[in-house]
Amino acid sequence: MKKIINDVANVEEEMILGLVKAAPQKLRKLDYGTIVVREPKQEDKVALVSGGGSGHEPAHGGYVGEGMLDCAVAGTVFTSPTPDQVLEGIKAVATDKGVLCIVKNYTGDVMNFEMAIEMAADEGIKADYVVVNDDVAVKDSLYTTGRRGVAGTIFVHKIAGAKAAEGASLEEVKAAAEKVIANVRSMGMAIEPCTVPAAGKPGFELSDTEMEIGIGIHGEPGTHREALGTADSIAKMLLDSILADLDYTGSDVVVLVNGMGGTPLMELYIVNNFVQDYLKEKGIRVYDTMVGNYMTSIEMAGFSLTLLRLDDEMKKLYDAKADTLAWKK
Repeated sequence: MKKIINDVANVEEEMILGLVKAAPQKLRKLDYGTIVVREPKQEDKVALVSGGGSGHEPAHGGYVGEGMLDCAVAGTVFTSPTPDQVLEGIKAVATDKGVLCIVKNYTGDVMNFEMAIEMAADEGIKADYVVVNDDVAVKDSLYTTGRRGVAGTIFVHKIAGAKAAEGASLEEVKAAAEKVIANVRSMGMAIEPCTVPAAGKPGFELSDTEMEIGIGIHGEPGTHREALGTADSIAKMLLDSILADLDYTGSDVVVLVNGMGGTPLMELYIVNNFVQDYLKEKGIRVYDTMVGNYMTSIEMAGFSLTLLRLDDEMKKLYDAKADTLAWKK
């Protein structure tokens, strides 16, 4: 295993410290756990909390800031943060307007965030949550009951964050988040697996001529593997699965070509070249495009595609100002 690290036991702590030091005027690490909060604390708005296992950088700490999250709670690599950690994050940013937790649909994440919200209620904090399940690849997986939450989660951060910044109620912010969840779909693939530092070996193996289709973001295998195709044929396969799941015809969409951590931008732009032409051919209007690493799987080589279907309200919230390490608009 080759990693640019110091000590396997300190990977998450040192990563969070380095992230916060990249924007010390805007971010702060709590003394307890690997938890990042917005600095200074924002009052008079619903606070947004998200998180999950480390290894998905820039998610989730990279989305803490103006117009997006107030707190991100990081567990160890590919492992949900504990309920106590989530509770500390909730308590650090809670306001009188309440807290909304944005949770990806993985069994550990959902269970631990639910427990933290119950504990917060015992301390008089009003909190609620939504569960993101944008991955069309699988109905159930090793880690989930139902579909997994993947790169589409960042659009929930963005649009719910903009709604909260307007001063909306907890119920209104939750409704905005749920509208995104209902209108976002994703699917991914890989040509090389990733290696969890503590494990020291790849999560699965692929030959030089194989690709894995339908991968998640925790180094887990996908739905099947097949012979490596061209960029265009892979992108078409993923898009066809997304378009079969939700009718985007005649809609305005945001396109996300998301790298899994080890894919050159050159290759992501080649994928985007096909995606733009294919959507135009299908009568789907591209409102905005994002290409880069937004929700990764350490150094996995591969990519995912996400389409977010927009209405007028969502366009306004998507376009609202955001200023975080990983998203500036």
